[in-house]
Amino acid sequence: MAHTAYGDVSYSFPEEMKRGSSAERGSRYRLNVAHDADIGHKAIQRYSLQKNDNFQLSINSNVDGEKKIELLLEKKLDREQQQEVTLILTAVDGGTPPRSGTVAIHVTVLDANDNAPVFSQDIYKVSLPENSPVDTLVVTVSATDADEGQNGEVAYEFSRISDRARKLFYLNPNRGEIRITGALDFEDEAVYEIFVEGKDGFGFSSDVKVVIELTDVNDNAPELRVKSLRSPIPENALPGTEVGIINVQDRDSENNGQVRCSIQQNVPFKLGSPPL
Repeated sequence: MAHTAYGDVSYSFPEEMKRGSSAERGSRYRLNVAHDADIGHKAIQRYSLQKNDNFQLSINSNVDGEKKIELLLEKKLDREQQQEVTLILTAVDGGTPPRSGTVAIHVTVLDANDNAPVFSQDIYKVSLPENSPVDTLVVTVSATDADEGQNGEVAYEFSRISDRARKLFYLNPNRGEIRITGALDFEDEAVYEIFVEGKDGFGFSSDVKVVIELTDVNDNAPELRVKSLRSPIPENALPGTEVGIINVQDRDSENNGQVRCSIQQNVPFKLGSPPL
């Protein structure tokens, strides 16, 4: 307890009144009364609190006439806006001329978990080749929390993810890194939409969408299938006679899926496209 004297009047108050930022409007905090060596009407007669944004002074008397002094919280505290509030309390006696004393009350605002994590982006989009190896870093999501200590520590987890994607991607809960854990294939699925949740130490959370787009790599060979074959062929078959139909497909996309067919030279056959 700090004991501060000013003239004939002294106060005894805590040096720092530590109050959580979740304290509700109307909360009351008791203060010790001032002491004056004089008695009667020359003793302490009134108190006043310097105007401030958060507190008012509440004074009541018991049946014996002893005063009870309290700070009344009128506006909620917010550590993220103001970490400390300094109040000036004045006591005035009834002498002629009146004498007064003041004391500074330092209110330290403790952090409460009143902020949810906020991600650095509204949406994360990334593109990577389908042949990216296992353990490749896809993207790092990051969220910050304005609270302090454990209230501001953010952990990450998948909040919405398909069974297929869960087998292919891993999220580091502490660093927010998403890495590849399986073999990607553009032809199986080209785009993955995943939601990541950021949660602080006491449960406040928010989530963000992560869009992972795969780019096609020429990793598939053309596939040939004989749909029909006319065999044997009469030796008097006319030129242009159709002897077989071959279907060719490539699972790759765009230019990677374009196929050019050819036939060996010096044979009595040629390739042609079937009529539409």
